[in-house]
Amino acid sequence: MSGTVTIGGGGLAGLSLAAGLRLRGIAVTVHEAGSYPRHRVCGEFISGVERATLVQLGIADALADALALRSVVWFREGRRIHEGVLPEPAMGISRHRLDLRLKERVMDLGGTVVERSRQVREPADGVVWAAGRLPRRGSWIGLKAHYHGLAMEADLEMHLGANGYAGLAQVEDGRVNVCGLFRVDRAMAGQGSGLLDSYLRAGGNGALAGRMAAAALDEGSFCAVAGFELGRQQAGPELCVIGDAESMIPPFTGNGMSMAFQSAALALDPLERWSCGRQPWDACMAEIRKLQRRRFRRRMVAAQALHPLLLRRGGRDVIESIAAAGLLPFRPLLSLVR
Repeated sequence: MSGTVTIGGGGLAGLSLAAGLRLRGIAVTVHEAGSYPRHRVCGEFISGVERATLVQLGIADALADALALRSVVWFREGRRIHEGVLPEPAMGISRHRLDLRLKERVMDLGGTVVERSRQVREPADGVVWAAGRLPRRGSWIGLKAHYHGLAMEADLEMHLGANGYAGLAQVEDGRVNVCGLFRVDRAMAGQGSGLLDSYLRAGGNGALAGRMAAAALDEGSFCAVAGFELGRQQAGPELCVIGDAESMIPPFTGNGMSMAFQSAALALDPLERWSCGRQPWDACMAEIRKLQRRRFRRRMVAAQALHPLLLRRGGRDVIESIAAAGLLPFRPLLSLVR
């Protein structure tokens, strides 16, 4: 192998791609702007990825002790509207734990991970961008925090509100991850976890906010992200992008972490061909772009069609009415975004 792959961004997509490339003997360097371990705004459960993909990437062992999450309950402004069971268990694990494990896996395989190294986003042969969303002015804010002793109604909870929604997932050490997506309201009061509380109460989810207030907050786990839009990130044909840097699926689907792993796996063969001189870089990039769009097109279209329903009063009325009648097609809808 003569071509070294440089990856900008040491999140799920970047680190899992690096591990998979090292299994094939390809030299790889990952540049991460932050350091490990760290908390990230993320739902922190993995649903819809095949075990074969994790094995192909060489990261299955990093998830061996992840919690098995099966039961699901949906609320609308404190009212229980739907209960269900996932056809296959999801895996619950914090990014604080998982990202560190993936970094260590890459290094154990002989890869290089450079922390506190922010790469310039510009095209170059052998450079793959996996640095998450494309920064731009957006209408969303993501907020996340961990709680101890937060009583759960199911393994996974979804809480719809007038200004967005929040998901709860059990992770390791008795923690519950609370992660919300809300429309930005610059008049919203609160700092740190208080901002999450304010957004929940403003959206009609005061009951959830009360449950959280009665639990023990890990203040160090709180993080926020803004300045992004969902959907295809339009990075341009001159950049090789994977994961969230290519597409950001609406988080209600619970499929973002799986897409990061699947995106990395799709890039392995083209990058191997480029590395050993059997494919020019332009053709490698084009193939990676084509494979991702073909694999994710249906779920992205379905997710972006369903997402507005959750954010409009009329859409939430319809969902609640259908669920009350026992007619909500939970599994068929789930399959559309997997």
